[in-house]
Amino acid sequence: MKKNILLKTVLNVLIFLFSFSGVKGSTVDTVSTFSPSMKKNIKAVVIKPDDYSSKLFFPVVYLLHGAGGDYSDWIKKVPEIIKYADDYHLIIVCPNGDFTSWYFDSPIDLSMKYETYISSELVKWIDAHYKTIKGREGRAITGLSMGGHGALYLAFKHQDVYGAAGSMSGGVDIRAFPNNWDIAKRLGKYAQFPERWDSHSVIGLTYLLTPDSLSLIIDCGVSDFFFPVNQKLHEKLVLMNIPHDFIARPGSHSWAYWANAVQYQLLFMNNFFEKGVKK
Repeated sequence: MKKNILLKTVLNVLIFLFSFSGVKGSTVDTVSTFSPSMKKNIKAVVIKPDDYSSKLFFPVVYLLHGAGGDYSDWIKKVPEIIKYADDYHLIIVCPNGDFTSWYFDSPIDLSMKYETYISSELVKWIDAHYKTIKGREGRAITGLSMGGHGALYLAFKHQDVYGAAGSMSGGVDIRAFPNNWDIAKRLGKYAQFPERWDSHSVIGLTYLLTPDSLSLIIDCGVSDFFFPVNQKLHEKLVLMNIPHDFIARPGSHSWAYWANAVQYQLLFMNNFFEKGVKK
């Protein structure tokens, strides 16, 4: 038993080191960026494609982690994203969103301003330090679970920043979970501040959308505890005549599901970027 555990640990370490070594000439940077709004340094992983030196500008996908995770989750759990950056010739940025920030600016906790950080401070830093397409036509955002909520929430509110957005197993209606994942610590109790919870739920912000204002892809496994709220979001978008891709297939709230889902998300983002190039 001990030998099996040791072997598994060694394999995980090798995978982790391999993921940071670069594949096909790709480069994985771990950067530290300063957030003026929160007055602290925040880490992020930045994946540059293998042909980074051969072009002037590249589109960027911001890839958010879930509750309890951090900036290194995606590269450790799904190192294949390095290959996808190469395949689609894009930059992938995996920022740190704290354990349970939910990627919005908390009205009661001034140390939690991750909407400002992700959609303004970090975007400006990445654009200043990397060869990016500096416009919504070259910028997309997606994520898993809390990060799925965060990606859609930020994209809905900042359509001048992002042109495409996605969600994998996203908590797209936080009102259904008033006692979970520290959300009440960020917004106050739902019973006391229902309007606040409405305005910080993805499903409560669909009024900001117009047909084709964003390219959207939503993916959730049918056995996921977030599936009912994703189904409701899909139905609401259909009623509003908001075009979007909606994927529902067997699967639960797991890395096995997200490792599969992220392939479709990045293909979707690549198709969006290519349409912008052809215009």
